[in-house]
Amino acid sequence: MANTRPIVVLTALDLEYQAVHEHLVDTRLHRHPQGTRFEVGRLAGGQCQVALAHVGVGNQSAAVLAERAIAEFAPAALLFVGVAGGLHRHIALGDVIVGTHVYAFHGATSEDEGLWGRPRTWPLSHRAEQIARHLSRTRSWARPPVKADSLPQVHFGPIAAGEVVLNSTVSALARWLHDHYNDALAIEMEGAGASQAGLLNSSLPVIVIRGVSDHADGTKESTDRHLWQQRAVANAASFAVALAEELAVDIGKTDTAETRIGRRSTMQVPNQNIRNTASGNARVGVQAGALHGGVTIGATGEQVPADLSAALVGFRNDLQNARSAGTVDEDTYAAAEAELAAADEALQTDSPATRRALLVALKKVRGLIGDVADLATKIGVAITIAQGLS
Repeated sequence: MANTRPIVVLTALDLEYQAVHEHLVDTRLHRHPQGTRFEVGRLAGGQCQVALAHVGVGNQSAAVLAERAIAEFAPAALLFVGVAGGLHRHIALGDVIVGTHVYAFHGATSEDEGLWGRPRTWPLSHRAEQIARHLSRTRSWARPPVKADSLPQVHFGPIAAGEVVLNSTVSALARWLHDHYNDALAIEMEGAGASQAGLLNSSLPVIVIRGVSDHADGTKESTDRHLWQQRAVANAASFAVALAEELAVDIGKTDTAETRIGRRSTMQVPNQNIRNTASGNARVGVQAGALHGGVTIGATGEQVPADLSAALVGFRNDLQNARSAGTVDEDTYAAAEAELAAADEALQTDSPATRRALLVALKKVRGLIGDVADLATKIGVAITIAQGLS
């Protein structure tokens, strides 16, 4: 499990975030250069690493931050966990819904004859659906506070994702959903954005898991007052973390099989030198794909070899100096050293899985020290070199 890729879990509401966070141990803050804050931890009682983030409400923010999380952590899968409004009466409050499809139902064309739907649909990956159905059949997904002897029902079916909260059975939107999407089990506001981000990243598995907190029928205020959001999301989070553990193991086996095949880059080595110079107080990052030859950093012309091991040795020295100067605190230093050790381990073997593990470890270091400009620049060089490894 050492080189197993992490699972990204995204939520829209604070109570959803807290419900997932309760299942994590050994958490630490990971800062993205653009300000997004992730908490990275391990599932209690397991080995699966999870990167958790709060993205806010709506498909647009879900898409942007899902893309950001995928680029940052190279995960095995992405889970979106939260509450939803149930659209059918056979689905009880507190039940869990796993989206086999996500419908973006707001796409349409308005003509004289009426409104014509232009839906977008994202199906759940076969592997993820098989694992989720197995967990449901075996009823092996109970995690505190959910008890094994009182598990709610898990339903599999389409989820409708739009940009409004539905709280009526007779509104124009309710009629639209009934007429065009009446197989949808629930309605929510983020699944389409997250699913599109996964599609654009080599069809990364994206699983939308929702707890039913109301029936979208005008009773939402009452169900919220009776704490059905908290109950529903506790159930969804319990199922999600059980699924995350299984996905990490299952996809980890796939990565191991991939290692036996091996793949090498066909990128051509550029026959040119590129100079990127900053004057005054400006700073220049590395703008490159694969690096060949040397890299010069700083006004003094400090030469950094395009060898990753040497780059990491130099970065470690700078990290120790920053610790001694008080620029980096002890907790951050220890966490960064742990990730550097993971990077060292990944460097021992050349395979698709270990290269992913290497990049994830280095990006985690960047997240830890991102507010120290010199260190961020130098770990950025190491990440660029790592991205160029075949």
